[in-house]
Amino acid sequence: MNTPAEIARTYLVVGAAKTRMPFLKMFMLAVFAGMFIAFGALGSTIASCGVQPAALGRLLSAAIFPIGLMMVVVAGAELFTGNCLILVPVLARRTSVLSMLYNWLVVYIGNFIGGVLLAFLAAYSHIFSLYGDALAQATVSTAVAKLSLSFGDAFVRGILCNVMVCVAVWVAFAAKDIAGKISALYLPVLLFVLCGFEHCVANMYFVPAGMFAALFHGIDAPVLTWGSFLLSNLVPVTLGNIVGGAAIVG
Repeated sequence: MNTPAEIARTYLVVGAAKTRMPFLKMFMLAVFAGMFIAFGALGSTIASCGVQPAALGRLLSAAIFPIGLMMVVVAGAELFTGNCLILVPVLARRTSVLSMLYNWLVVYIGNFIGGVLLAFLAAYSHIFSLYGDALAQATVSTAVAKLSLSFGDAFVRGILCNVMVCVAVWVAFAAKDIAGKISALYLPVLLFVLCGFEHCVANMYFVPAGMFAALFHGIDAPVLTWGSFLLSNLVPVTLGNIVGGAAIVG
């Protein structure tokens, strides 16, 4: 395995290269990353739906969700939360702050499109009809719970989440084969889901999925609006993710 110092040297090259990627490639890889995380989120909801006791359902959800980040890392997609580590090559003067912010903006928008797209496709194809519409109700309940968090709670949970995600991405660089990479990233991601931390890209699926599930299945959830999603959840969670990923781990 690579030592921590070797991981740092590797990421200086990898992180700097991310900021020099052509726009279309960067954007398309970001859309894929948003969809990959959304696939993991969808699978985690399906696995945990209706499971009792609730702690067991939460563990099942946490066990499935890391599949999304595995696809991102192994397939080479561009994930905003992981790219908070680009601060490392910025501090080493391998790239500029402006280039980092450009990458963050393009990747964030691409992730958003990917997450919302999969949420719509899942609803449109009636995947949420599983278990006699119980999956639709669980999807709506998850979205409502996320919008019920206070700004401060969402912000701090965002910090804690991206500490785990960026550590997962970082330790994956320690491995020299695919099995090692998957093993390394799996446990930190499982831990953040188990603890109920908040991931902005995952929420780009979870909350729109709740909106679409409510619409397609006639579930009353007036709190689920795009405005409340952006202001009550996405903004504080994104800010927290930046602090956790860039300011703390980076």
